Amino acid sequence: MSSPEQWTHPEPGGGPAATAAQPTKEQVLAGLRATNEGGAELVELLTPEGERVANPEFDKYVEDIGAEELCGLYRDMVLVRRADREGNALQRQGQLGIWVPLLGQEAAQIGAGRALKPQDMAFPSYREHGVAWCRGIRPEQILATFRGTEHSEWDPAEHRFHPYTIVIGNQVLNATGYAMGQRFEGKVGHEPDAEATMVFFGDGATSQGDVHEGFVWAAVYDAPVVFFCQNNQWAISEPTERQSRLPLYQRARGYGFPGIRVDGNDVLASLAVSRWALEECRSGNGPVLIEAFTYRMDAHTTSDDPTRYRLSDELEAWKLKDPIERVRVHLVRNGMAEPEFFDQVQLEADELASELRAYCFNMPDPPAERIFSQVYAEGNPLLDKQRDEYLAYLAGFEGGAH
Repeated sequence: MSSPEQWTHPEPGGGPAATAAQPTKEQVLAGLRATNEGGAELVELLTPEGERVANPEFDKYVEDIGAEELCGLYRDMVLVRRADREGNALQRQGQLGIWVPLLGQEAAQIGAGRALKPQDMAFPSYREHGVAWCRGIRPEQILATFRGTEHSEWDPAEHRFHPYTIVIGNQVLNATGYAMGQRFEGKVGHEPDAEATMVFFGDGATSQGDVHEGFVWAAVYDAPVVFFCQNNQWAISEPTERQSRLPLYQRARGYGFPGIRVDGNDVLASLAVSRWALEECRSGNGPVLIEAFTYRMDAHTTSDDPTRYRLSDELEAWKLKDPIERVRVHLVRNGMAEPEFFDQVQLEADELASELRAYCFNMPDPPAERIFSQVYAEGNPLLDKQRDEYLAYLAGFEGGAH
């Protein structure tokens, strides 16, 4: 009988995997523990205490990250967090229909977002405010989506960033199909213009059929797609160990492509691993699954109450791994930033929050015909007829069609 370690980590060359029809109790427990603990295979370059850890395999992917670049990553995370907190407050004040917080996941998103090249394509779920920031999309544009006044206020082709996807896991199929197209059109393997696709989803989405179908098609067609799973430990109210017996990144082996687990609270490691994975895809060696091991510090959405299903002790433990604080400590400890830099970033964050509030309070309501436009690539007689009838109906009320 194989050991619990072999069951949990059946790496090539590391001994045989368990072969019993039913795993032992010890094997099951070992597997469940591995789903909610980082483990020895976690790629980490910056510890929670802000200490730099050498990694011969991934250091080369962040050789260009000096003091200035690391300060830039810190600034990204602070501004994105402040925009997120403002979105949360605006929803509570009735200005947004709902808000999906990213608190605690800034490092995973900024690291992955900054790894993307301009020609790459990104497919988000509904929480990727940090990735959107990296693709040049302003937080105001995201607010319009959650206020319900816009389908998507940005051009996906221009920003190389697909509109938010609300249906859990559906974006994985979209991204896989797009990546297959990149391969069919010969956009893989020809640097410096080679392309790749990165798709973002949570640990809960890994229980959806769409995600597994995306894995199958990507593997069969060797599509240049990076599956970026942000394992924030909770699929709304269900913990990861209720969804998977093994760590999520190990699922990739069953489909025939690499899987890797990175510390999702470490922006430097998230950047390095994402760069590696995207290079694999652009050179024709994709797909790749990344499991960013992080934690959702806030509710799933503003309609959720996390105190009903998780303990405060767990939240306090993860606060010690805060992605922004570890970068700040590293910058200060190594003399890479002066107090004036942190003051300036805080001032920028305050200004951004003020701009977001002013924009949201003064956001105009779209005209009634808006629900018929920018939905289909081209108009059609049936849609035109529905629009005309609806506008005529509204015109019968006082004030007309607004």
